[in-house]
Amino acid sequence: MEFKELICERRSIRGYASAIGHDDLVAVLRMAQQAPSWKNQQASRCYAVETPELLEDLRSCALPVFNRNSSANAALIVTTFVKDEVGFSGGEPVNEVANGWGAYDLGLHSAYLILAARSLGYDTLIMGIRDADVIREKLSIPDNEEIMSVIAIGKRSADPSVRPRKDLNEVVRFF
Repeated sequence: MEFKELICERRSIRGYASAIGHDDLVAVLRMAQQAPSWKNQQASRCYAVETPELLEDLRSCALPVFNRNSSANAALIVTTFVKDEVGFSGGEPVNEVANGWGAYDLGLHSAYLILAARSLGYDTLIMGIRDADVIREKLSIPDNEEIMSVIAIGKRSADPSVRPRKDLNEVVRFF
């Protein structure tokens, strides 16, 4: 599949027929590791949830009803980044963005992840509304990691329509 086609085909899916298989999940996570990061520190972390019992427990305790329903039948990937690493030197932030650089790198990692998933015929939904405290406890995520998102990943149950994008002139200034 051509890269342009891959980007245009990717959608936020809110209905899954089935979850991704383990081997394909490993392949997607390996591809996501190729994302660039600050000084190659690779501070992005993923917690892949595939076990049906844990999936249902996590959905029911950590996701609001709309995200719970939207992610049904999909596996879940919780994304985090290690705080105070990326964007820091000698324990001090290199500029005003500080841990925002960790979030930036994780965003790049997540972009690679969702495109890698689509390249293998899977779909994703990035969910930011979640209960981080519950997720941290259930997955034993260390306190030095910032929980950012939960990504549903699986086979779509229906083809969504293409959502409109703003005119380029609204989001880009050329000089």
